[in-house]
Amino acid sequence: MSDLDVDVLVVGGGPAGSAAAVALARAGREVVVVDKATFPRDKICGDGLTSGALQRLEEIGVAPAKVASWRAVDTMKVVTPTGVVRTLPFPTGQGTYAAVARRVDLDAEVLDAARRAGATVHEGHALCKVADPGSAASSWVGSVTGLGTVRARHVIGADGMWSPLRKAMGLGAPGYRGDCHAFRQYLTGVAPAALDALWVWFEPDVLPGYAWSFPMADGSVNVGYGIHRGGRVGVSDMGALWRSLLRRPALRRALGDGWEAEGPPRAWPIPARLGSLPLGGGRALFVGDAAGACDPMTGEGIGQALECGLAAAAAIVGGRSSDPAGVVRAYERELRRGLVRDNRMAARLLPLLRRRRGAEAAVRIASATPWVRRSFARWLFEDYPRALLLTPHRWHRGAFTGPGSYR
Repeated sequence: MSDLDVDVLVVGGGPAGSAAAVALARAGREVVVVDKATFPRDKICGDGLTSGALQRLEEIGVAPAKVASWRAVDTMKVVTPTGVVRTLPFPTGQGTYAAVARRVDLDAEVLDAARRAGATVHEGHALCKVADPGSAASSWVGSVTGLGTVRARHVIGADGMWSPLRKAMGLGAPGYRGDCHAFRQYLTGVAPAALDALWVWFEPDVLPGYAWSFPMADGSVNVGYGIHRGGRVGVSDMGALWRSLLRRPALRRALGDGWEAEGPPRAWPIPARLGSLPLGGGRALFVGDAAGACDPMTGEGIGQALECGLAAAAAIVGGRSSDPAGVVRAYERELRRGLVRDNRMAARLLPLLRRRRGAEAAVRIASATPWVRRSFARWLFEDYPRALLLTPHRWHRGAFTGPGSYR
């Protein structure tokens, strides 16, 4: 066991940490990524990749051909509370605007992208102790199992909703259990309709949450639903509601009756309070779930995690090691002028979906014309930011007509 002295230590090798590692390594920084898991490892998720996520995956060098379950999708079907099916297409012939990939496959490739960029990756090594000397010291100091003492000019916490790094630095949120909760299961042998599109169901008793079915390249589907804490459905009731959802006519019309479960359903909490939790402290920056960055309306977190990771890397590269407080301020400023506003805009839209009439009206407006249908699908999948009108620095020619990723 030997001690390490590096420019940046990244705790967590998921999308947020790996994106940060790619950008830092490309900028010539010595980066070490540690993760307590050994990849490939699963992450409970809906597995959907939005346009925003795809843009950043392409930016950091993730290759879809290396992700076995990757499936590009060009159509979304939204089912209203009264059972009306609305078809929302993505543009065709201009690249990929939506895709699906199992996290067990995707995250392994994302971490490999960090390796290819030049980061050193240590799997099966967990952060076990932090001796935070404060921002006035020349380095952050911690201990990692199997590696010994690690000294770093900066540390990035990409270690999940209950970030051990955040907790060890006294910046945790005691008692926090997430803002949303989701439930998913993989099914095989579904009807052809489920393999042709992304399906979203607004069932009355799940609002403002929704149920989904996302198709994989191997013919299976990721089916699940999400709720907001404090809503009609309690977390303890989610198992019973799941069994009810699978029997409902709206879902059966797409899934059929001959499917088989690949394994048991699994549940997970979703942190969606970006801007409320501290984004950094001392020489540490927090990204992805550790920053509570998930979208409060859709629960999506991969695109947000990638954006946080890249923003953290930019703050470190553009700052000075002698001014860690300035690095934290630069990171906070970048997120608050963009992603924080997007998430707050999404949160303001939630009340519209709490009632059946609101959900019906929203879907009806979204499918009013061919242009609106295409634009709504892209807006929902974050091809252009939720708070675009409130963030003039993002205005540019072609903001509503840009190409997709992986052309």
